[in-house]
Amino acid sequence: MKNIAVVYGGNSSEYGVSVLSGKNIYKSIDTDLFNPWLVELKGKEWKVMKEGVKIADIDRNNFSFITKGKKIIFDYAYIIIHGTPGENGILQGYFELLNIPYSSCDVHTSSLTFNKYFCSNYLRNFKISIARSLRVKKGDNISPETVIKELGLPVFVKPDAGGSSFGISKVKKEEELIPAIKKAFKESDQVLIEEFIEGREFTCGLVKLKNKEIIFPITEVIPKKEFFDYEAKYTKGMTDEITPARLSIDLKESCSKLSSKIYDLCNCSGIVRIDYILKGDSFYFLEVNTTPGMTETSFVPQQIDAMGKSLKEMLTMIIMDKLS
Repeated sequence: MKNIAVVYGGNSSEYGVSVLSGKNIYKSIDTDLFNPWLVELKGKEWKVMKEGVKIADIDRNNFSFITKGKKIIFDYAYIIIHGTPGENGILQGYFELLNIPYSSCDVHTSSLTFNKYFCSNYLRNFKISIARSLRVKKGDNISPETVIKELGLPVFVKPDAGGSSFGISKVKKEEELIPAIKKAFKESDQVLIEEFIEGREFTCGLVKLKNKEIIFPITEVIPKKEFFDYEAKYTKGMTDEITPARLSIDLKESCSKLSSKIYDLCNCSGIVRIDYILKGDSFYFLEVNTTPGMTETSFVPQQIDAMGKSLKEMLTMIIMDKLS
């Protein structure tokens, strides 16, 4: 049987979410077909874990390990690191060098989509509705008056590279802008200040295999807080998540087609989730999540369940697509 590394952890604030996602992926892999292993990455420590205990260190020269006197070389990597180094292309480059197939987008796509500013401005070229935004780098001279003149109030301030809604703020007053930027800088060296689009929030997961496109049922996200921050995302009862979303047939088709188009424009691979704000009849693109959360309560597992499929079935298709 092929040895499958479920690679989780990482070096960002999303480490804890990645641990939960990794455990859910690991237990959902079909052990009649594959031999899965949990591989935790944190800083320079790469280790194989079993029932919460390290059983071996990873040899980074060829992504292998030794257990019970036997050398195990991985045939495939399922990357479920949210944030660096698993979502921004770094780990993908390592697997490319070793010629090990992996589950997610390639180096170029991962790098592009991880940077919200670059990705949004790339997609603007294809007449996709996107909120106006400004990018701020550490050391820039920031004028709140100029920002407000350009984008108005309120605005969202968020790390340009990162996820799980860490470091995000909704700014309603001029004096809140600089503190919000400082908060976002704790997560990223670049910060995105984004025009507020008033509307309903939706998210659509999808995957394209060699001969098959699977677009999952859309989820409507209704946070009980003012916006979908980390607390709303991961605290039980703080958000209503409706799958399938309450949308007309035409709007469902519009969102699905747009998601498919963005997937292709960004040259995505594996399961991807794309987030939107619906204003009127227009879906405004927010971001592409190339390694979306896969905990038991995350959006994508909910969407797979809503379409009458199991995560085990979906993972088998994804792994076999790259191994065949």
